[in-house]
Amino acid sequence: MSLPTLSLSLSPIRLLGLRDTPLSLDEVYGAVGDDAAGGTALFVGTVRDHDGGKPVSSLEYSAHPSAEAELRRVAEEIAAEFPVRALAAVHRTGLLAIGDVAVITAVSCPHRAEAFAACRKLIDTLKHEVPVWKRQIFTDGATEWVGAC
Repeated sequence: MSLPTLSLSLSPIRLLGLRDTPLSLDEVYGAVGDDAAGGTALFVGTVRDHDGGKPVSSLEYSAHPSAEAELRRVAEEIAAEFPVRALAAVHRTGLLAIGDVAVITAVSCPHRAEAFAACRKLIDTLKHEVPVWKRQIFTDGATEWVGAC
């Protein structure tokens, strides 16, 4: 007599988080590896040295206590809308210097077009719906809060 085989469905959401430590592209890329994926798309957001024609010296990110739950909600929506094999999204908090990595999103799907579309929607939705704010610090000492990252 043989035992029935159980089919376990693993979530395609492999890595999510807000971190006050440097982000690793290798970690995120490794998290979305999947043998059934023919395309993997990654987005890496970095701190640039200007905004609106003004020179920036650094950024400071802060997050609402609900931000991780909102990030999960967004990830689940993307995974339900696209044929996602694996998904990851991590965002920095704290003070960042010019050139630092602020956010990484990655999605793997059966085909490249799906991976590109899902990754783009993931970063765009994250920026608009996850309560993470940035304070830009300009070289003249002025600061400016920006509502969503």
